[in-house]
Amino acid sequence: GEGKDIGFRAAMQNLADAVAIGAQPISLVIGLGLPRDTKKDWVLDFAQGVKEACAPLGVGVDGGDFVAADKIIVSVTVLGDVHQPILRSGARPGDLVIHSGKLGCARAGYELLQAGYRRSTAEKEFSALITDFLRPTPPLQTALAAVKEGNLHALMDVSDGLIMDGRRLARASGVSINLHNDAFGAAFRRIAKAAGRLGARRAEWIFTGGEDHGFLATISPEAPLPAGFIPIGEVGSADPHGRVYLDGKEFITAGGWDHFHQ
Repeated sequence: GEGKDIGFRAAMQNLADAVAIGAQPISLVIGLGLPRDTKKDWVLDFAQGVKEACAPLGVGVDGGDFVAADKIIVSVTVLGDVHQPILRSGARPGDLVIHSGKLGCARAGYELLQAGYRRSTAEKEFSALITDFLRPTPPLQTALAAVKEGNLHALMDVSDGLIMDGRRLARASGVSINLHNDAFGAAFRRIAKAAGRLGARRAEWIFTGGEDHGFLATISPEAPLPAGFIPIGEVGSADPHGRVYLDGKEFITAGGWDHFHQ
């Protein structure tokens, strides 16, 4: 149900934020603002969704608060343990740019919902994409394993679009980034049918979609590639503007979701 999906999504996107700086999540604190007519079953479903997201990491909810509100409001705080933060400012010229997780799937699922498709009645491939939007599954364990190997120079989650978040990483590190279009073949194939059905551009979903909550990182080309990551480009020379290129051509549009400018 809706409550279960919202609980899962709220927990998962915040767990990804914690992992994105190299932290091992330990527990959650959740604040809920609820209208007085909220059904008990919705709250129980919400709790079940949170549990399903947290269980693989052995994480639980250790506190929070309920308040009355005009509409449902969810606030999640993740408590974690981090020995050495991995920041988005650590990318170095010559690094490989690597990624783990899905790209474009959540955006495809969102567009399918907007077009009137429903998870319960859509064909299998479309139902899976709708689930990718409603219940994202970032590769938390994959990212944590890569962190423990100790070779990552920079790390962040991709929640607002690959280009926009890549630009944030590049700007924080004072470098440029060049991505390779041929690295995204699997991602293009995964969303091809939905894009074709809706008359959409697959590239827009891949590069600007966001909401899949995968992980973007950089690593020395001499270091072993962490399991579950694929190389998608390289870090270029010093660049205070943090420009992002695709096969050598600058990606000049906004390239994703900016919470403060849209």
